[in-house]
Amino acid sequence: MKGPMLNHEFIDLLKAIIRHPSVVGSEHSFFRILQRELEERGAHVTWYEGLLVAQGSKPFSTMFSAHIDRHGLVCTGPNEFQFAAFVSGNRTDLLGNSVSEELITKITGRFQSLPVFAYEPWSGVYRGSGVIKNSYVCEFRNNLIFEIEGLDHVVAGTPVAFKDHLKIREGRLEGQLDNVLSAAALVHLFSLGFEGTAFFTAQEEAGKSWRYLLEWFRRFGGSTNRLFVLDTSPFPTIETANQQQLILREKDANAPFNQDATRLIEYLCRENKFSYLYKNRYVETENDRLVKAGEKPRSLGSTEMGRIIAASNGLVDGTTLQIPTTGYHTMEESSSWESVDAFVSLLTVLSNEVD
Repeated sequence: MKGPMLNHEFIDLLKAIIRHPSVVGSEHSFFRILQRELEERGAHVTWYEGLLVAQGSKPFSTMFSAHIDRHGLVCTGPNEFQFAAFVSGNRTDLLGNSVSEELITKITGRFQSLPVFAYEPWSGVYRGSGVIKNSYVCEFRNNLIFEIEGLDHVVAGTPVAFKDHLKIREGRLEGQLDNVLSAAALVHLFSLGFEGTAFFTAQEEAGKSWRYLLEWFRRFGGSTNRLFVLDTSPFPTIETANQQQLILREKDANAPFNQDATRLIEYLCRENKFSYLYKNRYVETENDRLVKAGEKPRSLGSTEMGRIIAASNGLVDGTTLQIPTTGYHTMEESSSWESVDAFVSLLTVLSNEVD
């Protein structure tokens, strides 16, 4: 494969696909966009329920996965809109036991005045636009409820996406990056000659994506399968995010990750002079401080990797590679240009290492 990495083709790709909606539970139309981009780059693409699989000439050489769902809303009744991740996941209570749920209780007010648009979930056909006037956690339904001006005509079941476009300023990429940034990186890898397999999963934000992956591995995988899951990783400030280019993990709240795979990522970071941080160690250090101060400790987070390791009984193993971001689960999520460049570069080096 060629290297390195960030160029006008990657930025043009990210600019294009970030504008297409992919609300949790209504990702079909985005799969269609990815299929076209992947096939134009020579990948063999297959659809499964909740999963798009793109393969090169050596499909089991390296396997990456990235979820493609983004946060948005879904119409649940006449002029009634709820947070799609909790509707899709059949979770109507905020228990506070995941990073997503902890943050949603904090960012309720941030959605006010945001422009949104409705679309057909399969085709992506536009169904009108509106503006969020208010959002709040309903004490009766225990879900995030939105009041929207301009979408009175939308029927129940219609997804509503945040209007988004990529912004580049002061050395940072900004938009709803989780996790379209990783998806764009995987598509771009095929432009660079990637010969392995890239999985694009649906409903990760609803905690379901691992099921679609595991079904594929049960049907088509080997006796053991090493997987690298790609995602973003939130930090409270730009300063804390910029202290490292890449994020590694040894475990999450569900399971420990494969040690050999994690050490390989660390070795490649060192060899290529990419700065990195182990997120689980960072959270554990912060939790020690919080406990001493009499405050509630934070969750280690629940990732696609941890979920599939915990459920697969050894069939699937691996580790994660993540991009540090700020503004998690908002329209202002951002990452440094240097981190994204290191991310794509390391994916290429990793593919060459495995080959």
